[in-house]
Amino acid sequence: MTLYIWRHPRPLGAAGLCLGRTDLGVDPRKLRRLANRIQRFARRHRLPREIRVSPLQRSLGVGRILARRGWHCRVDSGLVEVDFGGWDGRPWRQIAKRDIDAWCADFAGYAPGDGESLTALFARVAGWLHALPATPVLAVGHAGWIGAARLLSGGGGVPARARDWPAPVRYLQLSLIPAAPAAPAPPHRGSC
Repeated sequence: MTLYIWRHPRPLGAAGLCLGRTDLGVDPRKLRRLANRIQRFARRHRLPREIRVSPLQRSLGVGRILARRGWHCRVDSGLVEVDFGGWDGRPWRQIAKRDIDAWCADFAGYAPGDGESLTALFARVAGWLHALPATPVLAVGHAGWIGAARLLSGGGGVPARARDWPAPVRYLQLSLIPAAPAAPAPPHRGSC
């Protein structure tokens, strides 16, 4: 299995927000730019004209453009970004420091805003990756999901501390996930 996954374009109005599953729109030109990039990449590498996308606009919009060009677009809820629950879509500055501190104290197990913990995200991503076919897969996803997939593919587990979380991939960046990873290792306990 080889997964070629691009991060979606920058959503409109996202600056300063805790952004997980909040469904913000994207400039249509940026959606087309990523669709063009994916189409060229697939042609150059003789990859299938099939794209998997999350149901969020910033990913789905790219899939819809490719579908209009004859691609098969598969909407897959397993690709959706981490769920920040009650934090989602709120400015970071409005989230209480005590809540951020609680997350840092249990970075892997805490569910921000009663949403999804990193442990749950990693289990979801690992399950999704294990279910992929042996053939190459192209997808448009989200930074948190891609970060988890990259850690898993490198043999890593769920980070126990916030400082161990990787920098997010850039908007429109391609990540290559080379093989189905092992199940996520349990987190090591520690502080931020």
